[in-house]
Amino acid sequence: MHTIFHTTITQIGGSAREALQDDMLITFREGAPADIEEFCFIHRHGDTAGELQVGGWMELAEQRYPITAVGSVATQNLRELGHVTVRFDGVTQAEFPGSIHVSGATPADIPLGSTLKFIA
Repeated sequence: MHTIFHTTITQIGGSAREALQDDMLITFREGAPADIEEFCFIHRHGDTAGELQVGGWMELAEQRYPITAVGSVATQNLRELGHVTVRFDGVTQAEFPGSIHVSGATPADIPLGSTLKFIA
C-alpha cells in the first residue's frame, strides 16, 4: 500500500461537526478564509503523492473506509487547497467534481488531533 496523503486535524470550525450529521466531512488546509474555516476540519497541509482512486482507502481517526467514488477535481483540490468533501454514502458515482465517497458509518465526532490519510 502507498500513502497518497497524510495529515493531522489542527482546528475544528464552529459549524464543522454539523456536516457530520449530513454524512459529510469537509476539510481545508490551515490558513483558510474565515468564512470557509467555520465549516471545515482544518489540517496541516502536506504533499500529495499520487491520485485518489476508487478501491483505495481513507483512514480517519483509526477507522478505515473504502473509497467508492472520486470526483474529477478531488485530487487537485486536495493538492492545492487541502480541501475535500467526503460523503459517507458508498455511492459509486461522485455527486460533485470535488467529492470523495466512502463506504462505512459516519463518525459521531472527529476529535482534534485526529489523523486523516488516503491510501492506494
